[in-house]
Amino acid sequence: MARFVRKGHQAAANAVVPLPVKDGVAPSYLWITETLAGGMLAFLEARFPDVAGPSWAERLARGDVVDARGERLGPDSHVRQGMRIWYYRELERETPIPFEESIIFRDEHLLVVDKPHFLPMIPTGRFLRETLLVRLKQTFDLPHLTPIHRLDRETAGVVIFSHNLATRGTYQSMFQKRSVRKVYEALAPVLAGREFPFTYRSRMVDGDKFFVMREEAGEPNSETLVELLETRGEVARYRLHPHTGRKHQLRLHMASLGVPILNDAFYPVALPCKGDDFSRPLQLLARAIAFDDPRTGAARSFSSTRALDWPAP
Repeated sequence: MARFVRKGHQAAANAVVPLPVKDGVAPSYLWITETLAGGMLAFLEARFPDVAGPSWAERLARGDVVDARGERLGPDSHVRQGMRIWYYRELERETPIPFEESIIFRDEHLLVVDKPHFLPMIPTGRFLRETLLVRLKQTFDLPHLTPIHRLDRETAGVVIFSHNLATRGTYQSMFQKRSVRKVYEALAPVLAGREFPFTYRSRMVDGDKFFVMREEAGEPNSETLVELLETRGEVARYRLHPHTGRKHQLRLHMASLGVPILNDAFYPVALPCKGDDFSRPLQLLARAIAFDDPRTGAARSFSSTRALDWPAP
């Protein structure tokens, strides 16, 4: 089997792309690093034996598989070392996500969105069209749209996209320099024995399972300011200020404090996959983002209008 480097939906945005965005879906590509006999169809069928959606023969016939110059590839096209093949990722079936995003702000540079729970940010795994990026590309016809930061699929709230290639790096640098002020809210059990506000720090590393993080001894690399907003019975609403941006930072920090965020299926213990059960959203909300615009110096602030779901008394 050929060795190759596969690039997905987002990587295509930074290359010369011979296929257009189709129904909001950008093409993917892969590099082939050795020459093989047997033709393109045999290669694709062997490389992607479990491919969902139309067969590779159908995709080749439609002209949806091309080389780097945009020339259509056929079943008998040669598979050569150094080729870059472009194609569309397709799924035969995809579960609809029954929640809608809303637009907070749009100008010639940015699109700011209020994301619902359960909606993935970008195509991955079993999600393609039911992702925020593809929905927005299809709705607004913005082929260069890309998120400049991320939210977990389970998290709702404010997220910022760039759709101007000329200024994208300028806005991305805000997050790299940690000059963006992010505020989250979460529902979790009441944390006793602490004076609020307080700062929690820990060293976070990849967990044993690829999709979770864990803490270990050593120099802290994550920091969260925790404020208590209100309590109702045994549940409290917290305001969380992440001063660093580690994967799952707020979820892991709250679980480590002994008060995991309500309905968290990953922390403190990763539970079996809930599939398409939308009945128990993670009670974590990206409430607001604020920053000084790196182009103009103007202060900007965007807030979510969504609310967390307090459990019934």
